[in-house]
Amino acid sequence: MTAVQWTRLDWASMSAAARGEALRRPAQVASASVRASVEAIVEQVRVVGDAALFALTERFDGARLESLAVTQAEFDAAEVSANVRNAIDDAATRIETFHRAGVPQPYALDTAPGVRCERMLRPIRRVGLYAPAGSAPLPSTVLMLGIPARLAGCPDIVLCTPPRADGSADPLVLAAAKRCGITRVFKVGGAQAIAGMAFGTASIPRCDKLFGPGNAFVTEAKRLVSMAGDGPAIDMPAGPSEVLVIADASADPRFVAADLLSQAEHGADSQVILVSDDTGFIDSVATALEAQLASLPRRAIAAAALAQSRAIRVPTLADAFDVSNDYAPEHLILSVEAPRAWLPRVHAAGSVFLGGFAPEAIGDYCSGTNHVLPTGGAARAISGLSVASFQVAISVQSANRAGLAAIGATATTLARAEGLEAHARAIDVRLECA
Repeated sequence: MTAVQWTRLDWASMSAAARGEALRRPAQVASASVRASVEAIVEQVRVVGDAALFALTERFDGARLESLAVTQAEFDAAEVSANVRNAIDDAATRIETFHRAGVPQPYALDTAPGVRCERMLRPIRRVGLYAPAGSAPLPSTVLMLGIPARLAGCPDIVLCTPPRADGSADPLVLAAAKRCGITRVFKVGGAQAIAGMAFGTASIPRCDKLFGPGNAFVTEAKRLVSMAGDGPAIDMPAGPSEVLVIADASADPRFVAADLLSQAEHGADSQVILVSDDTGFIDSVATALEAQLASLPRRAIAAAALAQSRAIRVPTLADAFDVSNDYAPEHLILSVEAPRAWLPRVHAAGSVFLGGFAPEAIGDYCSGTNHVLPTGGAARAISGLSVASFQVAISVQSANRAGLAAIGATATTLARAEGLEAHARAIDVRLECA
């Protein structure tokens, strides 16, 4: 049996500095070395283009490609079982239903007689989507990205995903892309895929905004290209997966252990945190982890993630929510009595799961919400993906003579208070004619 190694902490006895250190992400600890590697990859792709993508794909994915683009023949040859295809359709329907309900709406109103203000919405013209497929293919990510992009009306959607060793794209990814109506797919992964979509190459078109989760290298690449003067916008810092579970003695330790492992198996750089007011419950979860981990196919990956994760004992459940808000988890599971009653205490989280029968895994696949969520503490200020992420809102205003006469004095007063005389005169010259 694989031994579970995770750090157990008593929150009440820790200093502020120790608490801050305890909530650091593994990816943040390794950020310096990751940054240097990513900078070199991004610059190589920016300067050399396709040649760099071919070389880096062979280096990192072990695939020697003749073409980066997925051909129609490859789409046609990508076979998945009827059971999987039905699951993709079912999940896609639910995701579309939820996201369609949240589509932003334009609006217009008169803010004064003769002054009309509007907000109109336009889809982003070309978006670049990234679907990881390194340790495991993620067709679910294609659905989470492609469906809101389509609902937003984006006219040009580009998808990058790492190739398999034989040079083919994973058929599950292609099946999901087809379900979303995405036809421009490129077999490129990692930081090099982000750079390719950010700056464009002979094969991959330059994109206006990049979307999708990934490991620490992908997250750093997105951050880096977004800071370039001619770089694209990005959706959010969506890096290595993380979950924080708040649980009390009423929870089933088997359920909690399963939730922790479901995130730990994503990658060695994932992080899982259990916060509870009951020491005995933490012991029970540790026992359940041992039992479940032993039979997990990806147990080595999950064990590596657990080794840098935390079990935190707090005096009260209220303290647990303070810990959670400081950490700002990507996923927050409330395995407590009356979980909905605690929602007002949640101020920073990507997505929340209430009660013992709402495992995080349903959000990953088919509840309908989006699984592309802010990580690394970004949930303090950034929301998960939605249709609005794929649109820009443009404000519009019009005024007739009476409208300008009604509000002009306010504008000129403020303009002169700011020392901007030309602003004031741009209004005055019109008021003289009104």
